[in-house]
Amino acid sequence: MRITVNPPKSEWADLLRRPQIDAPVIGERVAAILERVRAGGDRAVLDLTAEIDSVALDSLEVAPEEIERAEAAVSPELKRAIATAAEHIERFHAAQRPRTVDLETAPGVRCLQRAVPIRRVGLYVPGGSAPLFSTVLMLAVPARVAGCEQIVLCTPPQKDGSVAPAVLYAASVAGVRHIFKAGGAQAIGAMAYGTQSIPRVDKIFGPGNQYVTAAKQQVASSSVAIDMPAGPSEVLVMADSTAVPAFVAADLLSQAEHGGDSQAVLVCPSVEFARDTQRAVGEQLLQLRRGETIREALRQSRIVVLDSREKMIGFANAYAPEHLIISMRDAWDVAAQITAAGSVFIGPWSPESAGDYASGTNHTLPTGGWARAYSGVNTDSFLRKITYQELSRKGLATLSPTVIAMAEAEGLGAHAAAVRVRMKGGVL
Repeated sequence: MRITVNPPKSEWADLLRRPQIDAPVIGERVAAILERVRAGGDRAVLDLTAEIDSVALDSLEVAPEEIERAEAAVSPELKRAIATAAEHIERFHAAQRPRTVDLETAPGVRCLQRAVPIRRVGLYVPGGSAPLFSTVLMLAVPARVAGCEQIVLCTPPQKDGSVAPAVLYAASVAGVRHIFKAGGAQAIGAMAYGTQSIPRVDKIFGPGNQYVTAAKQQVASSSVAIDMPAGPSEVLVMADSTAVPAFVAADLLSQAEHGGDSQAVLVCPSVEFARDTQRAVGEQLLQLRRGETIREALRQSRIVVLDSREKMIGFANAYAPEHLIISMRDAWDVAAQITAAGSVFIGPWSPESAGDYASGTNHTLPTGGWARAYSGVNTDSFLRKITYQELSRKGLATLSPTVIAMAEAEGLGAHAAAVRVRMKGGVL
């Protein structure tokens, strides 16, 4: 990891940059895939799975017997771990259920806001070399807590045409009944448009690679809502002399193993700590299985030395990381000054992996700087807010001068008339 020492603010832009992608080329490819799915339905998804994933499938939906076999294949130890994680995620997300707002804004003017679940939601769970069964819990448990009527899950098949047993078992624990073998942009298109097998949904959730992210953004412009832009994963670690270099190195490496397009950044106040962490990264890397993936990610990762806490905080807010780890003296004071981050991990005993799996917070978070504007997935993500109002005659009489004056000032006479006709007993 390259070390940059006390860069002036004019040079921060380069240090804040994420790994570059060829967006126009990816966008064109994704658009073509989406159009094939829109026009061809199941047949297009099956053909694209054969072309892109080199997997020939007879059907898309996971059969009940496959789920039964998956349950038998998952070890008791992993079953206990999944149950524990699901319990913590459910407890935290159940506590987020919003209350109904019901009040009088003026005598005789009653206004309410109620939360109602989105009826049909689609969950995308990445596959590849590390099927993320934890993402099943992070998406499906909050959807169930919110009360969504139909939960559809798409995940890429493995090379033998199956779905990883842990993914199917986690889906069963979370109460998902509609599971389909479809990955990439074609899965997003299938959930956005609907096919003969895969139901059309109202909102799509879940992280993915650059193609999945591009597909979500394209379908969001015309067909369906999405949770957020969630592309390649990233972490920024803020550490001072109270931090343990070996801990920090482990956090950087755990992020880098997500994929070659991931990014890990360390911000610290001394060159000595930067070099100690750099050495620890090299030592620990030799012991990890996904070494080549990690090395690729580290080539686009960095260490930035900044000589004041204020500069470190400013850099973190400018980067707006998906995951932010604060291993510093008075870490909660630092956290209070963070204005842009997906999820924050406080202190030396809070590794990102705890939040990725089992602390209870959600690991589906905005990436690429989108934490400046988006929240991570939460119970509210699966709800819509509907407002209601009821006015008595006295309440409308109180409001009528205000409404009429504003309507006429905007040139909307019919709006004003809708009030006058009531106040005059049906006569204008």
